[in-house]
Amino acid sequence: MKFLETLQNSIKVHSDRNAFFINGNHYTYQELGTAVNAIRVAIQEEIPISEKYVGLITNDDLETYAAIIALWFEGKAYVAINPIYPRSRNEEILAQTNSVFVMDSSPSPYFGKGFKVIATHSLDMVNNIHHSPPKKVEQNDIAYVIFTSGSTGIPKGAPVSFKNLNGFANAIDNNLSFSLSETDRCLQMFELTFDMSVVSYLAPLLKGACVYTVPKDSIKYFQIIKLLSEHQLTLLIMVPSIIHFLRPYFKEIRSESVRYSCFAGGKLYGDIGKEWNACIPNAQIINYYGPTETTIYCGGYLFDKEGNNKEENGVVSIGKPFDNTTYLVVDENNNEVEDRQTGELCIAGEQLFPGYIQNEERNKLVFFEKQHNGKSLRFYKSGDMCYRDQDGDYMYVGRADFQVKIRGFRVELGEIEYHVKKKLPGLDITVIDLDDGNGNTELGLAVCSRELDLKPTLSYLKDNLPPYMIPTRFLFVDTLPHSVNDKIDMKKLRTLFK
Repeated sequence: MKFLETLQNSIKVHSDRNAFFINGNHYTYQELGTAVNAIRVAIQEEIPISEKYVGLITNDDLETYAAIIALWFEGKAYVAINPIYPRSRNEEILAQTNSVFVMDSSPSPYFGKGFKVIATHSLDMVNNIHHSPPKKVEQNDIAYVIFTSGSTGIPKGAPVSFKNLNGFANAIDNNLSFSLSETDRCLQMFELTFDMSVVSYLAPLLKGACVYTVPKDSIKYFQIIKLLSEHQLTLLIMVPSIIHFLRPYFKEIRSESVRYSCFAGGKLYGDIGKEWNACIPNAQIINYYGPTETTIYCGGYLFDKEGNNKEENGVVSIGKPFDNTTYLVVDENNNEVEDRQTGELCIAGEQLFPGYIQNEERNKLVFFEKQHNGKSLRFYKSGDMCYRDQDGDYMYVGRADFQVKIRGFRVELGEIEYHVKKKLPGLDITVIDLDDGNGNTELGLAVCSRELDLKPTLSYLKDNLPPYMIPTRFLFVDTLPHSVNDKIDMKKLRTLFK
């Protein structure tokens, strides 16, 4: 894969430049390359060639990022494991991928018996200037697996191939006037279990730029302000919800160094985008779009700095697909609808993932083949309701299902309900997404019951779900409101939450 060769060449050519800024310390490309080489040796000695999926404990340190690159250079995929998530969930993730080996830079291993752990922090980091070329990989070999929320209570594994990732790396260079250089200083604010982390470290490393990470135990928006001020960042990749937290400080922020401010993973509202634009007067704002299944993002829209942006219900357009991607808006029978008619956005192209791991039932629901412009294409049903306007730009309208995004993470409300019902059997419950009044989304739990103690339920949820999937607002009602077609009236239900 071309991007692997480019990445290795970047490490060699930019050896004296800074590659990372992590927890107050700079690390050069030479130090990164040394760590990559040491970890490659450990992989070669300890992990059989047949083992393609390797667990990765997602710490915020050089060894963890070096492990990603080392695994790629050895033709293997990393399976991101966040150590703050419930152990049972993490074990389920590794079971789905049949992962026995785990790369871990923690002082004490996260996993005990049952897994073979390579402690990357204790490897002999001898300064080895020899860089053996990356092993040859097939296009369909997997580069990483991101697990998203599953409606059955079991997380869904979305594998992304080297072909998908190579297509993405080419697409971001060739679309929307996005171009980095070795002098750029780039924000990486995401957990490595979230796919937007991939572009946040990969795009800079391919160009010899420096990646500035946000410490795990910090308040993200405070750290972003600090990094902007102290290091004059030039590239910001963020979810839109983060600028709602930054909004109270907009008058104090004027970062003339920023060249690009890129958003994805949620709805970008035009009003706050315009306010944010004043904080970064020299930057181009890009509103990217793309599900995890289409490799981070697969299209986007250049924000008009004069404020003349296309919007639907205040939400900025998601623009056009990348050159290697095809969009199709369809009705319930997968027939293409006319321009300006709302339907489900379906996506085909080089970046489309191969299908969920061990989940053929789900794969049958989300994929379909269709002739388009004389070619038979494999489309993915995104669940996003959109329409195409007269200029070929796509406008986001809403979700087709009960899947929502919380702080950029995609959440199936059904998964939360599945776990709640385990603790509240026999009760009619609903989990709903709510607006907190500041443009952010939070989760509400409605229970058909007189008021009861939810502490045991919340304790159970905290043991089984990530923090962003825990409801924070609660409602007890005699009956849930229903519409005339006997479905829960979500609009009415939202009004009942105080």
